[in-house]
Amino acid sequence: MVTNVSQRKTPLTIHIALLSVLITKSITKETIPELFYFFLGSITSSLIALLLVYFSKKVSLHMLGMASLTVFCISLCMHFQVREVIIISALLFCNGIVAASRLYMKAHTNKELVLGYLIGLFPQLLLLFFWL
Repeated sequence: MVTNVSQRKTPLTIHIALLSVLITKSITKETIPELFYFFLGSITSSLIALLLVYFSKKVSLHMLGMASLTVFCISLCMHFQVREVIIISALLFCNGIVAASRLYMKAHTNKELVLGYLIGLFPQLLLLFFWL
């Protein structure tokens, strides 16, 4: 938990750089397109979160990650036409647990949680159309 919003700049920049190396050197569009677009969505979400840091806006990176993972798993189920209701239900439950824990610890406000969730959700949904 960082107290100052500007302390998020370095970790987010490193995260974006590492994911960029991953999708250019290892997980390319040709080898594993599903993971490529998942990580590309993660880079996009992280870039948006980093941009908001420069405007002194804090978003929940935990919710951002949970939303991205949830949409990715639902997308995989649709892509491979399998019904994994238990996994999807567990992920949705974990979304609620993460949100409740961030509120309980007073790490975020409701607005920051929702904003983090939306920033994790929309890039994954937009990139879904490229590989589904």
